[in-house]
Amino acid sequence: MTAQHPTTVAAEAMATRFEVALHGAPEATLRAAAEEALAEIVRLESILSLYQPTSEIAHLNQRASLEPVRVSPEVFTLLERCVDLSQQTQGTFDITLAPLMKCWRFINDTGAEPTTDAITAALACTGMQHLQLDATNTTVQFARDRVMLDLGSIGKGYALECAAALLLENEFENFLIHGGTSTVCAHGTQANGTPWRVAVEHSDGNQLPLQFVDLQNESLSVSGIGGKSFIDAKGNEQGHVIDPRTGRPTQAARVAVVVCDSATESDAWATAFLVEPELEAPAGMRVLR
Repeated sequence: MTAQHPTTVAAEAMATRFEVALHGAPEATLRAAAEEALAEIVRLESILSLYQPTSEIAHLNQRASLEPVRVSPEVFTLLERCVDLSQQTQGTFDITLAPLMKCWRFINDTGAEPTTDAITAALACTGMQHLQLDATNTTVQFARDRVMLDLGSIGKGYALECAAALLLENEFENFLIHGGTSTVCAHGTQANGTPWRVAVEHSDGNQLPLQFVDLQNESLSVSGIGGKSFIDAKGNEQGHVIDPRTGRPTQAARVAVVVCDSATESDAWATAFLVEPELEAPAGMRVLR
């Protein structure tokens, strides 16, 4: 007998609670499939995390300013994708912002305003032009010292996309998988045949959802300045999404919501639209205002 209501399994990874809801098979089968998908997310965290010292990204941050560093084909392909997304978004999506995140004390801290000189120094170490990829040898090198990568603006979306691909490969067609309130990937329908319905939460947290969105074979990402932020000396909220052009937290919008067929793309573009709301969306992408 198959489950009429979704089986839901959760796990912690990337400082986020990930959940998988799926239906259409016996309970034990659904639970095993969900656990395998979540295990894939945990595996990817061990490769992509800025904070785990054994990850490939941490190794790059330690060695790539000194010499070319060989990475796995999986990581190299993702970095190539990041370069392409940076170009598509006119540089508003940028994985080299770790020096600025560190400068603003958003890495392992709650945030604090730095001096103008400190921002200028950190800006000199950021920019995708410092990332040198050698496709022949699958190596990565940084063009100067103090460059650091932080895949926080794309890692959850990429992990969800990979987990969803694993479920599809195992012939599960109806599921929803999400990473906290930032990104969700939906495939097929709910058990009653209707699309999966997702609430887009207000950036202030204690207010009613901004809107509800129906998803079917789509991904949705939300980026906002709320959450990890602090109030500066002038009473302004400074969020953890940095504008690569200024080196300062973006003030262009409070929230950006993107829907498209790729969780990796929606994650990156939601960050980009928070920095620059007037960007032109690619064909097939919905930007919810």
